[in-house]
Amino acid sequence: MIELINISKSYPTSELYSDLNLRLNAGDKVGLVGRNGTGKSTLFKLILGEEHQDAGEIKFPKAYRIGTLKQYFNFTEKSLIDETALALSEDDKYDIYKAEKILFGLGFTLDDLEKDPKSFSGGFQIRINLAKLLLTEPNMLLLDEPTNYLDILSIRWLKAFLKSFPGEVILITHDRDFMDSVCSHTLGIVRKSAMIIPGGTRKFYEQIAANEEHHEKQKIAQDKKIKDLEEFIAKNKARAATATLAQSKVKILEKMDILEDIQFDSNLNFDFNYKDTSAKFLVEVKDLSFGYSADNILFENITFALSRGETIGIIGKNGKGKSTLLNVVAGELEQLSGSVNFHPSCEFGHFGQTNISHLNQNNTIMDEIYSVNHKLPEALIRSICGLMMFSGDNAKKKISLLSGGEKSRVMLGKIIAQDVNLLFLDEPTNHLDIDSIDALTNAIKAFEGSCMIVTHSEELLRAVCDRLIVFTNDGALYFNGTYDEFLEKIGWEDDDGSEKKKVVKPKRTKKEIKKLRAAIVIEKSKTTAPIKKEIEELEAIIPSLSGKQKSQKSTELLDLQNRLEKLNEEFDIKLNEV
Repeated sequence: MIELINISKSYPTSELYSDLNLRLNAGDKVGLVGRNGTGKSTLFKLILGEEHQDAGEIKFPKAYRIGTLKQYFNFTEKSLIDETALALSEDDKYDIYKAEKILFGLGFTLDDLEKDPKSFSGGFQIRINLAKLLLTEPNMLLLDEPTNYLDILSIRWLKAFLKSFPGEVILITHDRDFMDSVCSHTLGIVRKSAMIIPGGTRKFYEQIAANEEHHEKQKIAQDKKIKDLEEFIAKNKARAATATLAQSKVKILEKMDILEDIQFDSNLNFDFNYKDTSAKFLVEVKDLSFGYSADNILFENITFALSRGETIGIIGKNGKGKSTLLNVVAGELEQLSGSVNFHPSCEFGHFGQTNISHLNQNNTIMDEIYSVNHKLPEALIRSICGLMMFSGDNAKKKISLLSGGEKSRVMLGKIIAQDVNLLFLDEPTNHLDIDSIDALTNAIKAFEGSCMIVTHSEELLRAVCDRLIVFTNDGALYFNGTYDEFLEKIGWEDDDGSEKKKVVKPKRTKKEIKKLRAAIVIEKSKTTAPIKKEIEELEAIIPSLSGKQKSQKSTELLDLQNRLEKLNEEFDIKLNEV
């Protein structure tokens, strides 16, 4: 169990929490939601002791271990097993078997152990970090956006792993489907306090809406009562006959707990401006191929036509060329062969991972919006900034001062400032919170034009995509159907998210077996020696004891003997597995 009691935290420019309270029980898996800037990541830092609360207390059970999954990769060793073994404690530093067991459980094979950790894909590099984390034997996992930059297969695998994790989890993610499938509870930071309920995010937001509706009704009734009391007091306080009664009403008014107006968070709420077109097909792609060299071809002979009002999703493992395909079609990169033909009336907006770096760091938000359409009056530019949640003086913030999520909203604002009939969107949900992703999804669905979208969000794929381009181990293929139809008819190669990947371990050499068995014997001796010593000491003193004390020590002896027997069995299993 972990408990946060009356936590308050402020910065010079804002107050995050005021008397925040939270209690987690054994086995709880909690999804943490709240608008960007409400302090979700800061709450993790408080729990980890990386920052300190202004007031309140955080309580943990004795010897409670908390682990957090690193999103960055800083591998220093030349082999997977040596890199993973860095996480072994001083007592276990020679127990390589322990590291191997966890790596095999996470889908690595014996052949992988000597490979360079940097040679693995992003999804498997996340697993290396997870293996190192699990070697510390944490009771709780704190995960801040663990799905960022993972492909669909890696996300599915991580989902299955977290469901089976025996300890507690607190998870921050913009992927609502991922959160709801993993978590038993939803915790929200709402108006500087915490609210937790059993169930998923939709149930949580329904509860918030119901609470707000109830509060509003109470507020209306209270405001009417206050008005009636004030009118009665004003009419009767000066008359001798009714002054006493008026004074009693004053006391009622003074004792009343006045309900505050609800301060609603600003919401991202927008539509893309559609430029009318009579085109049947906005872009036609024929035999398109691309590679950074003749020996490094990412995709070849891709052919498709994007009709008006249609959305194509581009999906597949990381590093296969999804974003590259989008950039080639958008003209950011030049193809090796093939053609991309736009209809003369086509106007497109491009939201890309590389585009954010194109923002002028010295510009204000208003400057950036203006840069794509010089015809817009200031009032309309301010209106677009407001839609992107940059109201008032915030619209004059410099790009260099913005977070990743804020820069993403600026990019969306720049697209809104243009009249377009085709959208190129590369991972548009990264850095957005759940509410903003809902708004973006609705805007794409409402858009009358066409869209090409790269995403790892299965929820977004299901919501907006009519057809797919799927990158596989053998290249890219066009699929004429929805994402659910793709899963039903083809499915993912090596999909270890829904069923555990079978790991075939080659036979070990005699030298490897001898080394592993020796390590297990050393670990067994080190673990059982203190227990054997206690048993010997008790066996020596029990005969000289009498009565209650003898009974007590005999019970202790029995417990120790059972514990020793269980440990011996566990180590025997380890030896047999080798």
